[in-house]
Amino acid sequence: MYLEHFKLKELPFRLSPDPAFLFLSQIHSRAKAYMESTIWFTDGFVVITGEIGSGKTTLIESFLKEIDQDVVVAQINQTQVSPIEFLQGLLAQFGFSPFRMRKAELLDTLNNFLIEQHANGRKVVLIIDEAQNLSNKVLEEVRLLSGVETTKEKVLRIILAGQPELHAKLDSDELIQLRQRVRLRFHLSALTESEMGDYILHRLRVAGSEDREIFEPDTFPLIFRYTGGIPRLTNTLCDTCLLSAFGSNLEKVDVEIVRQVLGELQWQEYAGRTHTDLPATRLDDTSPQPCPPVGRVVLSKRGVTLDHALLVPGRFIVGRTTDNDMQIDSKFVSRHHMQLVTTTDNCYVEDLNSTNGVFLNGKRVRRHKLQAGDVIKLGMHEVTYSPLDVPVEPSDETRATRTTVLQDADTDADADPDSDDDESENDDEEQDESSYSSIARGS
Repeated sequence: MYLEHFKLKELPFRLSPDPAFLFLSQIHSRAKAYMESTIWFTDGFVVITGEIGSGKTTLIESFLKEIDQDVVVAQINQTQVSPIEFLQGLLAQFGFSPFRMRKAELLDTLNNFLIEQHANGRKVVLIIDEAQNLSNKVLEEVRLLSGVETTKEKVLRIILAGQPELHAKLDSDELIQLRQRVRLRFHLSALTESEMGDYILHRLRVAGSEDREIFEPDTFPLIFRYTGGIPRLTNTLCDTCLLSAFGSNLEKVDVEIVRQVLGELQWQEYAGRTHTDLPATRLDDTSPQPCPPVGRVVLSKRGVTLDHALLVPGRFIVGRTTDNDMQIDSKFVSRHHMQLVTTTDNCYVEDLNSTNGVFLNGKRVRRHKLQAGDVIKLGMHEVTYSPLDVPVEPSDETRATRTTVLQDADTDADADPDSDDDESENDDEEQDESSYSSIARGS
């Protein structure tokens, strides 16, 4: 194969869902955060849709890889089943041998199991992939399961993932009660052209390219025209291009190679294909609204406020590139430098393997629970955190909006020398690991 030719350690564009290759575009980050929200909220019921090959299964695998040990998971992938087969398959996921049970026994066993897990302090999550194939009768069983509860709260979190047809099914009159149970519906749209280029480079780096240019930059617009930013199509095309370049003994994939491969595959431009697209995010009128903000961050430099943002439960990513929730275009800030993981009760900062580190109140940290007034230093910039119940008066010098690109000159001479030290050792930090959720790890 072409691995040795291109000096790669593994195949960069395999079609199998490998969490190690997960590329978190802005919309993929939000989809993952919504999956993670099912852990935090007792009424967690999230629907994630996307075109074939948009990355739903990879997101699920990444979510499962990072899940905490106190979470019990059942994952259903075979969805063309009867209600009885569905309940049997679900109980089998929990370690039972249910295949001789009648429906009443199945339901009783399942209810008792869910209540028992809750009593033991465990959370139970049901993940159903390819949910668009579920019959209305099975979806009704899902609805009934979502209603299992103690005197205070529900005991089963649910994630439905599927193709766009799932939306039409949920909108049918027969499933109005299920639709009312759904907390959030989110559509995973394709990558933008810029994101697709970053996606290709990301997978090559994970495979061992070490930032060597293997695809010439002018190939990306052509690749995007024929893949539409769909990850699976991009993988297929790029893998075939590498193979073709290897066969021609070329060191790089150029436009001619891409054109040659497109001819061999007999692909037409993506815009001309038959496919379904939906808005990036949609909420039912009958669904509960997203949680209100619970925290605030203020970005400043040399005492001047540059930007601010409200934090809702989920992930808030800060870095140099445009796909971040807060962008700082500075040479001292990594592409994805840090993330804030917010729950309804707490907020944690985590270093995303940045080059120059994250400094909390002057001390370098990897993960840390934030308190009101904590100052996080990224190079020459400071991010101040406060819960919403702690008032923060904005500076009169506030001059940037949420979408503003904040730029530093690469020649800044007064940069913090500590923030530019690649070899700084991580100091031991105080952290409440018992309450910190592993959902924040491995971005």
